[in-house]
Amino acid sequence: MNKLQLRRYAKLLAKTGINVKKGQWVMVTAELDQPEFVEMVVEELYRAGAGKVTVEWSHQPLTKLHYIYMREEALEKIEKWELEKLELRKKELPAMLYIESEDPDGLAGVDQEKFTSVRMSRTKVIKPYRDAMENKYQWCIAAVPSKAWAKKVFPDLMVNTAVEKLWDAILSASRADGNDPVRDWARHNDELAQRCDYLNRLKLVSLEYKSKNGTDLKVGLIPESSFKGGGEETIGGAYFNPNIPSEEIFISPKAGEAEGIVYSTKPLSYQGELIEDFSVRFEGGKVTEVKAKKNQHLLEKMISMDEGAKMLGECALIAYDSPINNTGILFYNTLFDENASCHLALGRGFNECVKGFEDMTNEEIHAKGINDSMIHVDFMIGSDDLEVIGVTKNGERVPLFKNGNWAF
Repeated sequence: MNKLQLRRYAKLLAKTGINVKKGQWVMVTAELDQPEFVEMVVEELYRAGAGKVTVEWSHQPLTKLHYIYMREEALEKIEKWELEKLELRKKELPAMLYIESEDPDGLAGVDQEKFTSVRMSRTKVIKPYRDAMENKYQWCIAAVPSKAWAKKVFPDLMVNTAVEKLWDAILSASRADGNDPVRDWARHNDELAQRCDYLNRLKLVSLEYKSKNGTDLKVGLIPESSFKGGGEETIGGAYFNPNIPSEEIFISPKAGEAEGIVYSTKPLSYQGELIEDFSVRFEGGKVTEVKAKKNQHLLEKMISMDEGAKMLGECALIAYDSPINNTGILFYNTLFDENASCHLALGRGFNECVKGFEDMTNEEIHAKGINDSMIHVDFMIGSDDLEVIGVTKNGERVPLFKNGNWAF
């Protein structure tokens, strides 16, 4: 891979993704797949002004071994040093850069009952720390290729060729394949902000989705909510981009207000396995039925994580004619596939979608209608015939999407 272009990508993550501040502590988490690129990222973070950069490595095959051989009680236990680390993060609020490269099928064969039980147990302890830090620090999720992921996406290619091709696809989708990705992202963020401004002026109270595949869904919105997209700000005013790539305009709907059925249009990678060809039915705002041709039991486990897992936390609007979708590549990775076309998310909503959230407690925000859950799982529903109607408080029906693309 062209090292100059990788350097530009690393600079993009440091300056646009994290937008690191002088003297700031940045924590990087990454798999063992691209250590040379992680080294580049660390250097660019320092060049951008970071005072300290720490890297935490993980390795999915080891995670699989732990779940195969360790007892459930041992996996659930959160050690004292882990709690102390969470306390330190809550106090210092380091910026977080997550570099993904996991195999979409990397945990196939793991006992999913065990996996889900462990996750639920650990999340109950970790969630209060996460809630206390929410919207107070910069974070960014990006990706690099691994051999296993590349072979999943390009099964007919030799491994090294597949990795190079996935690098090309990642850089293109991330708008990091030009001479100045930082400048290109500034323009992209401006375009997303203009769409948000238009949608927020409409003062919508609900969204209606219809597609020929059977999708027919109505979702209620919170009156004080607003659409977001692209760059965000921490409560302290630090600007950052949480996802690279990102093509979405999103909002958190009102928990408990969803009626109808929606069909997925891409596979969902969840807990290291793929859920394929599935549908989700809502009644009274909650999921009442899920069906899937592959791994339905995973979908059922997902919505049983807690009460909020049965309700929507996000509605995201992305044109079917998007840069990512136009590659024709199925990435088997939510970061990319969710930005190919419209998606929904089950579980936790986004506090920042409520105007004035920074002056409210979590309890007050949830009372407004932002869903709370230990999960937030995006699944793709965009198609070339999807229509989305926005309904205003005056009852006006405004076309937002026609034939899968923006109607304005």
